[in-house]
Amino acid sequence: MTGFLSRRTVLLAAVVTLTAAGATACGDDGATAGGAGRTTVRIAYQAIPNADLVVKNQRLLEKALPEADVKWVRFESGGDVNTAVLAGAVDIGLAGSSPVTKGLSAPLNIPYKVVWIHDLIGDNEALVAKPGIGSVKDLVGKKVATPYGSTSHYSLLAALTAAGVEPSSVKTVDLQPQDTLAAWQRGDIDAAYVWTPTLGELAKDGKVLITSRQVARQGRPTADLGVVTNDFAAGHPEVVTAWLKAQDQAVAQARTAPDQAAKSIGAELGLSADEAKRQLSELVLLSAKEQTGPEYLGTPGAPGKLAGHLHDAAVFLKGQKAVDAVPDEAVFGRALAVEELGRATN
Repeated sequence: MTGFLSRRTVLLAAVVTLTAAGATACGDDGATAGGAGRTTVRIAYQAIPNADLVVKNQRLLEKALPEADVKWVRFESGGDVNTAVLAGAVDIGLAGSSPVTKGLSAPLNIPYKVVWIHDLIGDNEALVAKPGIGSVKDLVGKKVATPYGSTSHYSLLAALTAAGVEPSSVKTVDLQPQDTLAAWQRGDIDAAYVWTPTLGELAKDGKVLITSRQVARQGRPTADLGVVTNDFAAGHPEVVTAWLKAQDQAVAQARTAPDQAAKSIGAELGLSADEAKRQLSELVLLSAKEQTGPEYLGTPGAPGKLAGHLHDAAVFLKGQKAVDAVPDEAVFGRALAVEELGRATN
């Protein structure tokens, strides 16, 4: 319980800080403005070793938008990012596909859209168990930690279901990555589904039972997505375009100069460049052009298969009573920011 309260306290403080920072002036479109008409863009990020941290560390967006104030605030999970967006404290943010699915479904119905795929989740998220637990089926009656509402939580439920284990037969605990590591070290939990860099710490003396790459092969793919509020996208298209181009630049660097990208990622996460490079390699990064393909976001008039994946996730989450209702697939199609992405690739 202590970890849960601590997480909520940190979240509340972050939301209050963001709200105060953006309170100087707020237009009807939800955007914030600083002194002398300067636009403020509030970005929620997470400690995930992908190209988003390259954008942050190398100040790519600040360089592209010298007349704007760029504010980065760290959150521990996509569920917390959803809460911040609902509080009006975030314009652009990173959240996993499961939190985004929940955000676009009832009862949240968050007015945002998917503008970017930060990464396709692979071996960087996994279910790790203490010695003596040899399979997913062995988790019956065990205590398993995962951040509720995250892609890890979604993958845990999917892995249990695929193994024929009733999720209610497992004692799940809602813990953020740092709290999970502490609970693991104290011996308070038997297993955890979590992402890097915490995953790497648990795996030092634990056994990986299944990774999100394997869960994806079972029909439940997950990804880290970039979302932008509808109001901000409409009110500041030039900022969204600059943000997308910065992300694309960072992905290109991660592909062609991984040592340089890893140095920036390591600096953000407190990791060596070699370890950051290893963790980066566990993710699949896509260029802006690739994301306009039919397998991903798609193009205007032809939304990509990501809409179907989000719909399938909503069906699964409804079965787990994690959402109240499943929106039509067209709702997810309209939530793909294909026009914004298209502008950035032209």
